[in-house]
Amino acid sequence: MFDQPIPIVTKNLLIINGLFFGAMLFFAESLHINLNTYLALHYWVSPDFQPYQLVSYMFMHGDFKHILFNMFGLWMFGSAIESYWGPKRFMVYYFVTGIGAGLIQLLTIYIQVQNLLPQMTPEMIAYVQNDGFEAIANGKNFIDPLMGSLNLLYNSTVVGASGSLFGILLAFGMMFPNTAIYLMFIPIPIKAKYMVIGYGLFELFSGFANNPQDNVAHFAHLGGMLFGIILILYWKKKGSFYKPW
Repeated sequence: MFDQPIPIVTKNLLIINGLFFGAMLFFAESLHINLNTYLALHYWVSPDFQPYQLVSYMFMHGDFKHILFNMFGLWMFGSAIESYWGPKRFMVYYFVTGIGAGLIQLLTIYIQVQNLLPQMTPEMIAYVQNDGFEAIANGKNFIDPLMGSLNLLYNSTVVGASGSLFGILLAFGMMFPNTAIYLMFIPIPIKAKYMVIGYGLFELFSGFANNPQDNVAHFAHLGGMLFGIILILYWKKKGSFYKPW
């Protein structure tokens, strides 16, 4: 696959992600403007939340390693899926899984918030709601662990194309289940279907482990897989899956 031209949608997604990353660095260093304030996905109680962020967050990345990993996966697996499905179906799939991943992450935050609120007094909750946004904006947080956790849930952001990438991995495992994949940390080839299952189980375990130092939206990754399999099964049920778009 390495000697084949990159399909059009995959190529444009790579370019757009690169442009967004370059713009983020330029605005931060030259204009002292954090584009994540406007384009990253915020929880819906945050003053910075906007509905369009369910799309824009997919093109923002935290650092060079983050975008490099995601774009490598998009190029490697996305090219194969787009070549197999065609550009229109692939583009719909990419955005549906990305938006779905964002929705699942917002739902995850909501559940975590609902688990925290009964442990807190109304005064503590009001304090976080009134002053937490400014504290996060200044790089600070509350000393109280409950207030600090609630503030992070309210005012932290989600960025990256990982939700769509995990949707693409799911599709690759379903379309080419027996294709041998070589991973750097495993010395033997592994079939694509087992790689996808392994990634899914790892993300599920990591999500429930809820390590505060992790800083990875594991349930967003699972959300990309969930919406991916729902969309593929829907296409198959409608009888349109094997028809060209």
